Amino acid sequence: MVLKNATILVIDDDVDVLTALRLLLKPLVKTVVTEKNPSNITSQIAQANYDIIILDMNFNGLVNTGNEGIFWLNKIRQLKPETAVILMTAYADIDLAIRGLKEGASDFLMKPWKNEKIVETITTILSQKKSQKLSKNQLHSNSVEIIGTSDVMTDVFTKLKKVAPTDANVLILGENGTGKDLIARALHDNSNRKHQPFVKVDVGALTESLFESELFGYKKGAFTDAREDRKGRFEAAHGGTLFLDEIGNISLSQQARLLTVLQNRHVTPLGSNDPIPIDIRLICATNINPQILADEKRFRKDLIYRINTVDIVAPPLRDRGTDITELAHHFVAQYAEKYNKNPFSFDSGFISKLKKHDFPGNVRELQYVLERAVIMTDGSVLKPDDLVFSSIERSTSTPSISTQSLNLDDIEKNAILNVLEKNKGNVSKSAKELGITRAALYRRLEKYEL
Repeated sequence: MVLKNATILVIDDDVDVLTALRLLLKPLVKTVVTEKNPSNITSQIAQANYDIIILDMNFNGLVNTGNEGIFWLNKIRQLKPETAVILMTAYADIDLAIRGLKEGASDFLMKPWKNEKIVETITTILSQKKSQKLSKNQLHSNSVEIIGTSDVMTDVFTKLKKVAPTDANVLILGENGTGKDLIARALHDNSNRKHQPFVKVDVGALTESLFESELFGYKKGAFTDAREDRKGRFEAAHGGTLFLDEIGNISLSQQARLLTVLQNRHVTPLGSNDPIPIDIRLICATNINPQILADEKRFRKDLIYRINTVDIVAPPLRDRGTDITELAHHFVAQYAEKYNKNPFSFDSGFISKLKKHDFPGNVRELQYVLERAVIMTDGSVLKPDDLVFSSIERSTSTPSISTQSLNLDDIEKNAILNVLEKNKGNVSKSAKELGITRAALYRRLEKYEL
């Protein structure tokens, strides 16, 4: 595991906190050092290189504003910018949390803590640090490693590197499990806003009643359970990036409210008449076919134009060729380390069986299949029989011809849609693949109102 080689420094003026964290982390990491006096931080980090520093935000017990923690966070960032810092405080203040993240903290934890949460947070940050390398087939990110050398992934990397430094709104398209959230994070981590908040919201899961309060916030007394003021996700992402996942699943009324905010560049919390300016970079994602999004009965065209300055298509795994081999080696090595197993080699038929599977669940399915194989295998060689593919993914994949419409017009329309999507809207390439002229394809596009 990444934990076993980690060196961690804990700084808190509460001896009980230091003792508890030392007892928790000592069996898990290489070295854990505790420090009661924050004035010794400079000498501590000068003497050793720490992977993570867990830093309390309030010292001395006199002024509990978090300013002490912010001061020492900035000092650490100045002296050792490569060191990850986790802030801890007993005061549930989202403003302070956002400020700490803006100042460069890697994460924020509340006291009293849960041991599982601390270990999970440390593991995640260490994994992120391990993934911070840039190469031809990897895009630099503070939290993810996007792997692939296929032509379709090369196209994705090219577009990412051009778009990331800008403030252009991006719409990420692709099937479930293709890594749309990784692309969103990579866009943020390679942008000029990378030191500001990255806020993700699964808007498709928000009910009508929660949509406005979650995104725009509310004032105390705005509704029955509003016992205190709360900032919405737009305001929390101010200065950074707001990632709205599953944007294609929100209702027309939700779309109208979202469009108003994006046009006016301010939010008005529930229970307030005072607009709050927002400065965000917007990234959206959906697994819905672009042709369906173009239907104004499902999605407002003016909102599409607003969120889709640039679109990036996350390709399905079945179109990524040799990437399957590269991803297999990556995930197997990752899970071997996670479960404390020796490195694995592959039987000659192992990769062959992987390549024959069409992976309706995409990279996510591949990841779970390989994790299961690593867990269940006793030997050091992975064989074809170690691969067990999910019947759940199979049952939710594209329906067979027997369950699809057999109407000739429907078949022709679907064929055109599939080829256009595959060729990213290129009419010439699509007409050639369909075996018809461009003029004939244009006539059919007009016929089916595509």
